[in-house]
Amino acid sequence: MRKPWLGTAALALLAGTGLSASNAADAAETPAPKRVTVTGEIIDSWYLLSEIMFAQGSAHHQCAIWCARGGVPVGILGEDERVYVVLTMQNDAAVLGNQGILKAQTNKVTVEGNLYERDSVNYLAIDKIVDDAGIVN
Repeated sequence: MRKPWLGTAALALLAGTGLSASNAADAAETPAPKRVTVTGEIIDSWYLLSEIMFAQGSAHHQCAIWCARGGVPVGILGEDERVYVVLTMQNDAAVLGNQGILKAQTNKVTVEGNLYERDSVNYLAIDKIVDDAGIVN
């Protein structure tokens, strides 16, 4: 069964979060970020895209930590069913090594940050965790 959020934006997670040399010239045309508040579940993109893991919430928590620690891009599956690729967490560019993002895997959070939208992909630079409800799924 296809999920409504499993579209171009979700598939782009596998492509990484940096600009390639071929589109670096387009970076100057990127619109300014929008200030947003997002509520949703911290996810590892491999689980989202592959649907290979059937566990959710606490049953998937340790696997999500391993994926994030191993370099799989971290995202937030928002209540609006949009996927947000996390670029930075509380001004730490090393998202994958950030202990806060590792501990928050599979948690429902509300965050504030800057939203960058490019090529149907939502990139989020989180600077504040407003609420962390823990593992709720």
